[in-house]
Amino acid sequence: MFPQRQLLRAAPRFSAQLRAQAQRRLASTETENSFVRERRHVKEHAKATAELWRKISLYAVPPAMILAGINAYNLWNEHWEHWSHLPPLEERVEYPYQNIRTRNFPWGDGDKTLFWNEKVNYHNKDKAT
Repeated sequence: MFPQRQLLRAAPRFSAQLRAQAQRRLASTETENSFVRERRHVKEHAKATAELWRKISLYAVPPAMILAGINAYNLWNEHWEHWSHLPPLEERVEYPYQNIRTRNFPWGDGDKTLFWNEKVNYHNKDKAT
């Protein structure tokens, strides 16, 4: 009676294992269906696209950034070369639409904006045309 009791207790476990193996065999077929082919194609395409963008980011972007930096540096120097030929800031005409102040700024002498640059900006309150 003891071996029979052990078999009865172990029967659900064995049947579950057999059922799982049978289900696995039924679910996995040897032939490839359209869904599996499509997923494989998508993976291959994604791999190729990722490789393309990796190559672009490694071999095309750094030279482009270097060339853009050289161009920006040259334009910067040309700009300041042009500014060196202009008359001094104090001698330039200040038009009425420039530096309009309805009230003073709450910092400094109240005349300079937050982004004031002494090399570029000039404002003489008495010299408006």
